Amino acid sequence: MKISNASFAAGEMIPKKFTCDGPDVSPKLSWTEPPAKTQSFALIMDDPDASAGTWVHWVLFDLPADTRELAEGVAKQEQLANGARQGRSDFGKIGYGGPCPPPGDPHRYFFKLYALDAKLNLKAGATKPDVERTMKGHILAHAEMMGRYGR
Repeated sequence: MKISNASFAAGEMIPKKFTCDGPDVSPKLSWTEPPAKTQSFALIMDDPDASAGTWVHWVLFDLPADTRELAEGVAKQEQLANGARQGRSDFGKIGYGGPCPPPGDPHRYFFKLYALDAKLNLKAGATKPDVERTMKGHILAHAEMMGRYGR
């Protein structure tokens, strides 16, 4: 399984559009065919270079197994039309919160997609630790891509 997007290549700079210096919308993401027994997907976006430790920018889970992409600008609401739920970021908000590092060296932002053999059935607003704990033992495949952003 591979994850990609049309707005920036893996390892490249993330356009301002997807950051707090722009409209702060989520990028369109797409991925290849998951393992046959996939029941749902979870997505976590985080920044391991934050001075306070890894900063969580996006938590999304219970994406239906037939999903192969997320449109640009996913609504910042608890539940999406397809039944997926969004968790709480370290900004204290539901949904995507784009890169917003302090001035200095660019930070790395990882988009991590997990194919799972079950739905997580967590409540909207769940945190990254909640999702990681619940998906333990259910991960069939994992894909990630990294982009950079600095100010």
